[in-house]
Formats: sequence, C-alpha cells, structure tokens
Amino acid sequence: MTTRLPHHHHTPQEEDLVTSQVPEPVVLTARHDGTLVITLNRPGVRNALDRSLADALDAALTRLETDPELHVGLLTGAGGHFCSGMDLKAFPTDGVPTVADRGLAGLTRVRRAKPLIAAVEGAAVAGGLELALACDLITAADTAFFALPEVSRGLIASEGGAIRLPSRLPHHLAMEMLLTGAPLSAADAARHGLVNQLTGEGKAVRAALALADRVRANSPDAVRVTRRIVEATRGLDDHAAFAVQDPLSEPLAHSTAAAEGALAFCQKRPPDWTA
Repeated sequence: MTTRLPHHHHTPQEEDLVTSQVPEPVVLTARHDGTLVITLNRPGVRNALDRSLADALDAALTRLETDPELHVGLLTGAGGHFCSGMDLKAFPTDGVPTVADRGLAGLTRVRRAKPLIAAVEGAAVAGGLELALACDLITAADTAFFALPEVSRGLIASEGGAIRLPSRLPHHLAMEMLLTGAPLSAADAARHGLVNQLTGEGKAVRAALALADRVRANSPDAVRVTRRIVEATRGLDDHAAFAVQDPLSEPLAHSTAAAEGALAFCQKRPPDWTA
C-alpha cells in the first residue's frame, strides 16, 4: 500500500525562498523594437566568460541572426562592467570557452550578417575587449576602460586582440597595450577612434540604442551587404576588392529596396523597407 503524502502549500515566505533559489540566466535578452539587447549576466565576477556564459551568448547571437524581425544586436554587461574576459578559475579545467568554429563565446570568429553594437561600462578586459572588437560599433561610458593583459598571465590575446587592435588604434599604442597589458581609458579610446560615442556613466546602453535606431532606419539588406563587403575585402588591394564587392552589391541596385529608397527621397518621406 502506497502512502500519499499530504500536499504542502508554501507560505509567502517560503515562496520567496523558492523563487530566490532559481538562478538567474547568465545571459539576458530583451527586444527593443527591432534591436535585441543581449546582457552578460555574471556581475559577481564582472561577467567573466565561462562555458555556460559562452554557450548562452552563442545562443543569443544565433537568435539575432535567425529572427527576421531583429535587425541589430546590442551587447552589454550587468552590474556596471562589460566583461572581464575569460574566467581564469575555470580555465585550468575548461580551457578557453570557445564555441565550435565561432570563437570566444560564439562571437570572435563567427561570420555575422547583422550589425552588433557593444555598450561598454566599466571593464572591457582581455576576452571582454576581444568581444567588443568583434562588434561593429562601440559606445562607452567615460569611466570605462579597455585592456589586453594576457601576456601577464602567460597567454596570448588570440581571439582577435592581437589581430584586430593594431588596425583600430595607432600601431605603437596598440603594441603598448598588447606587450605591457597597459589599460586604455574610454576617453583615450574615443580620441583615437576605437569608441564611436562617449557617454556619462550608466548611459552607454541608451546611446547604443539610439545608434541602433539610426542603423535600423536604413535598408536591412543594404546594411547587411555593406557589412559583408567590409569583411570580405579587408586586406585586399583595390582591384581585388572591387572584384569581390561587385557581385555582392550589384543585385541591390535592381532591388525593390533601392527603388523604394529613391522614391521615398523624391517624395520627401521616410522609406518603407517592408514594402
């Protein structure tokens, strides 16, 4: 004979306890019109990247790419910091938290179609800076800072830091950061063109959303093809670059989006890209 235990109804205090024991997701997502806001959410460790966060960010980026209603992504961090890089406590057992062939947290080596904006508060350090460098645009609070201290840990900034930073900053400044681990303030980063817009503390996301709105006002197809051309022609001479560009750009000249853009301009109205 089976004894059925009486059902226990939680008191309000117990309900609060049960709720508090459910861990928060390590990556939060929220839609803002056609922009997907992606928030790294391990604030207790400055959003350091471990395996679970890497997989969750990869899933969020996949959602951005596959949802036709989303046109721009915004990447930021919870708790006043962007990302402190790889979780060194997890590194000895888990290694670098890359995802398949898509690089660190599914971002640094992936081929994306849609624009991604980094909104940086606090630290964007090591792998955190490499995530920001993999984005197309960067807003940053004036209290934020950037650094690649991998050499001081016996490591290499191998997920885009050593490759991308020297083309984004003056050569010797980039080399100082790479070889000494010296930090760069957001104000200096903006002065040298690494940051698109400098904001007050706590306002980087707001500025990034405004930037996303400006991007979304344009033809989604034209934006995606422009991104693709920039990526595909990097490092090529002009002759080779035009040979790569033209097959990508020519179909757009005969598209309904191009016709709508011209008509809207003549009629002095905003274009309707869904037409």
